Amino acid sequence: FILLLGALKKSKTKPNGKKAPAEEKKHYMEPEYTKVRVMDFDLKDLVALPTKEIDLNEWLASNTTTFFNLINLQYSTISEFCTGDTCQAMTACNTIYYWYDERGKKTKCTAPQYVDLVMTFVQKLVTDEDIFPTKYGKDFPNSFESLVKKVCRYLFHVLAHIYWAHFKETVALELQGHLNTLFAHFIVFVREFNLVEPKETCIMDDLSEVLCAPLPPHTHNHVTER
Repeated sequence: FILLLGALKKSKTKPNGKKAPAEEKKHYMEPEYTKVRVMDFDLKDLVALPTKEIDLNEWLASNTTTFFNLINLQYSTISEFCTGDTCQAMTACNTIYYWYDERGKKTKCTAPQYVDLVMTFVQKLVTDEDIFPTKYGKDFPNSFESLVKKVCRYLFHVLAHIYWAHFKETVALELQGHLNTLFAHFIVFVREFNLVEPKETCIMDDLSEVLCAPLPPHTHNHVTER
């Protein structure tokens, strides 16, 4: 999966719930786009804990770090189109996301500011040996699961914003297959380990239902690697 996306071009958090402007047409739900994937095997098998001998926290750490890198890479492909002028708030569907700092102060950010705060926060966590240990025998902190849940919630916000605000650019770059596969993989993963509350992801449930269902054999439409 990392190789697939390698081919691409060039605090304290509280629920967010303010309604954004009236919902527009969801172009990402059109069948011509939802049928495009870059892989077609069972994602549930891919995310399941391989054996009982593998520590759950190690599996969560490995996958969370991978998703951080892949989502950061996916966002980078459309970042030039995500500016303070084009995206004056961090929106997705009918939701505006606010940033809450370590003291709980609520801040309305432009989308690029919000994404930068997310990526900076997650980068700091996944490179902290005391939180995401890489050395054999070092224990994970008691707060590890709650931190992974926070990271996954933030990463979901970024994916949702890409679909909502930048799907047109993603299609123009012919990267919708990568985005669809990454989104489906991520959703199946967070559902498998209950890492993001359904009330958080429900804004994208229509897309999740379509992308997380296996495609009939005759409808597979793979992206050509270049």
